[in-house]
Amino acid sequence: VQLQAFGGGLVQAGGSLRLSCAASGRTFSRYGMGWFRQVPGKEREFVAGIGYISWGGRDYDTAYADSVKGRFTISRDNTKNTVYLQMNSLKPEDTAVYFCAATESGRAAATPITYDYWGQGTQVTVSS
Repeated sequence: VQLQAFGGGLVQAGGSLRLSCAASGRTFSRYGMGWFRQVPGKEREFVAGIGYISWGGRDYDTAYADSVKGRFTISRDNTKNTVYLQMNSLKPEDTAVYFCAATESGRAAATPITYDYWGQGTQVTVSS
């Protein structure tokens, strides 16, 4: 599967951005999807993940890093092969290159090694 992330940009602290990640392939709905971020000199950091299963109309399984809980929301639209990351109340420390990734495990996994496919990054810069 090929992934393409977009939607990054420059925003003031307190503002919002929505990142999108478009995936190729017809089995997108079975992948777990995640967002990670990285700043120079640091390891790639988990941001949010979403599983592939929606049980009986309930929400998809999701996971978030503590640093973004309550501010970021991950969602997916399987009809569009796209996963989103809505980022609200942005802080300067959210500045990073954001990557989307897909895992054949189908889980909302938090570890980079779990993911099988990665998109190119999109830069998010939050000014103070």
